[in-house]
Amino acid sequence: MAHPSDLSHDTLLGGRIAYSQFRIGYRTGLEPVLMAAAVPARAPQRVAEIGCGAGAGLLCLSQRIAGLTGTGVEQNAETATLARQNLSANARDGLTILNARFPETLPDGPFDHCFANPPWHDPDGTASVIERRDLARRAQPDTLKLWIRGSARLLRHKGSLTLALPVSLMAAAITQLTESGFGGVTTYPFWPKAGREARILLLQARYGVRSPARLLPGMILHEEDGSFTAQARAVLEEGAALPGLQEARVPLEPRRGRSVT
Repeated sequence: MAHPSDLSHDTLLGGRIAYSQFRIGYRTGLEPVLMAAAVPARAPQRVAEIGCGAGAGLLCLSQRIAGLTGTGVEQNAETATLARQNLSANARDGLTILNARFPETLPDGPFDHCFANPPWHDPDGTASVIERRDLARRAQPDTLKLWIRGSARLLRHKGSLTLALPVSLMAAAITQLTESGFGGVTTYPFWPKAGREARILLLQARYGVRSPARLLPGMILHEEDGSFTAQARAVLEEGAALPGLQEARVPLEPRRGRSVT
């Protein structure tokens, strides 16, 4: 268990969520909050976050949609413990954390929705001396493929997968999603400021469907003075859903006894 002096005690969604994280190592960015705003879930559906870190994505999603159940998968034991503490501090009784390496170990499915912000830094880069930082940032050559294929094994038919990625991985991710049985791939870019190239995006797809791909207008994150735009503030501070993506919500369906092995 982390020593209290190793942690900072912060908040998410404009103070709506109490959130502790490590002072040194990987610090939570915008990506898990943006992902949580994109997942087209409805209560009482089941969700899984792969590489959940200290639980920011699960906390934000369950703040927007009460009554969800599900699991976060986190490989680093210290971070998994902290995620459990964050869930407990915010009374998220329906959510659990699995300390495991994905996809070698899978949570019990099926799930209606999976989401993930995979590590994407160069696998040949210098490893961090802090294990949890290295796991969160430095990809292995097959990370994207394994996480997408592993998610396909967890999802029910027509379940959704939402990925937060750098734009540089867009083509590889779309190819892998298609090869893994996903359709309806939707691209949602985030523009740092008006007129600037997008650096990060969300890809959302549904397992076992053949819907055509979509490219949405996305969202501008910052005004010229560096402050967040009104749309971005609604998502990052008020917990609103991302506009556009929620129009194609995954329907509620009876559970099917689908194997995850």
